[in-house]
Amino acid sequence: MLWIPFTLFAALMQAWRNAFQKQLSQSLGATSVTLARFILAGPIAATYLWLLYRWQPRQPLPDFSVPFAGYIVGAALCQILATALMVRLFQLRNYAVGVGLAKSEAILAAVLGVFFFGTSLTGLGWLGVLLGGMAVWLLSGLHRAAGAVSPMTLLLGLGSGLAFALTSLWVREASLLLELPFPFSAAWVLLLVIGLQTLLLVGWLGLRDPASLVGLIRRPGLTALVSLTSCLGSIGWFSAMSLESVALVKTLGQIEVLFTLLISAWYFKDKLARHDHLGLALIVIAAVCVMWA
Repeated sequence: MLWIPFTLFAALMQAWRNAFQKQLSQSLGATSVTLARFILAGPIAATYLWLLYRWQPRQPLPDFSVPFAGYIVGAALCQILATALMVRLFQLRNYAVGVGLAKSEAILAAVLGVFFFGTSLTGLGWLGVLLGGMAVWLLSGLHRAAGAVSPMTLLLGLGSGLAFALTSLWVREASLLLELPFPFSAAWVLLLVIGLQTLLLVGWLGLRDPASLVGLIRRPGLTALVSLTSCLGSIGWFSAMSLESVALVKTLGQIEVLFTLLISAWYFKDKLARHDHLGLALIVIAAVCVMWA
């Protein structure tokens, strides 16, 4: 059951990361805001891995393989794409609605996991996934804004959710391939994915839009907050997904929507309707289902 506290911690950190990214997106483009997620996360991830080996110095080093490298590259690219699409959502719609659309990730991860990654879910697990999807639909305000959501917004939201789902599935596969004790496999995958993402984005912006790099330098405090909360959240997600199936982890992680609503009302002063009690109840029921499953 260790995956449960890791998931809850990750959901809280991700909600704050999204909030800081939304704030940064008001003055910088999607690629710059995406880079802010990774630019300082590499040193944090390296420090975390170093501390783990200081704690248990006799743990072996990993043996990397070609399939492992493929999962790392796929996860790195998909997470960049998913983050860029979510940042674009922030610029089109209400903050909570944008996050709610991207949280289609849990259902997509369950379907892809069962059909393509050999994941098996019990009836209780599927019930939790479906109830979680309904809860996100209610809590994010999608049911109230359904008529006003444009096709482009829907495509961006579903595209972000699909990219996030593939990222999570490939991260889990990479962790399992290493065959290292917990939490060393997750820490290695985290460091390699973040390192590759940082190199790709810095190189891209350096060639195509160096002014965006200057923009991040001019917002050091907010950039650091985005990177810190992103890396802490990734430590939680990667650790949880090395212990449990992606569908169950992401379903429990949908409590992030509740954190998002609270942050949206308190931090951004967004005008939100009274919390839908049915949505809150569904989040709780979905969480209980996946924990029992």
